[in-house]
Amino acid sequence: MKSLINNVMAVILLLSVTFASAQIKNAKTETVKIYGNCEMCKKTIEKAANVKGEATVIWNVDTKMATLTFDPAKTNPDEILRRIAAAGYESDIYLASNTAYNKLPHCCQYDKPVKNKQAESITTPKGVPFCHQMKSE
Repeated sequence: MKSLINNVMAVILLLSVTFASAQIKNAKTETVKIYGNCEMCKKTIEKAANVKGEATVIWNVDTKMATLTFDPAKTNPDEILRRIAAAGYESDIYLASNTAYNKLPHCCQYDKPVKNKQAESITTPKGVPFCHQMKSE
C-alpha cells in the first residue's frame, strides 16, 4: 500500500513539473538588470511583466537581475521591458517615465542610475492602457 501511495505521489509530481514547463512553449530565457529595492518592487515588476502562456519574469531583490522566460512567437524582451518601465522600473534599455516612477511607493523609489543615450523613455498617454499603446506602434 505504501508503494502504491509513493508511486501515485511520484506521478503527480512529474505531471505538475510537466504542466509547469509546458506553460510557455518554445521558451527562451534572458537575464537583465532591473532597478528596484524591495519585495514590493519584486511583486510589481513580476506582475507587470508576467503574461500567462507568453512571458514569466522572476526578479531577484538582492542582485537586481530579472530572468525573462518568454515565447518568441508571442513576445520579445523589448515588450517585456517596456511593460516593466511603464510600471516605473528601469532597465539598462528602457527608462521609466517620471510620472510612473513618482507613483511608486517611497520605499520603491530606487536611485536612478545615469543612463546612456540609447535607453528609451517609456511614456503612456493619459488614460490609454500601456498594452493599447504597444499595439499601435
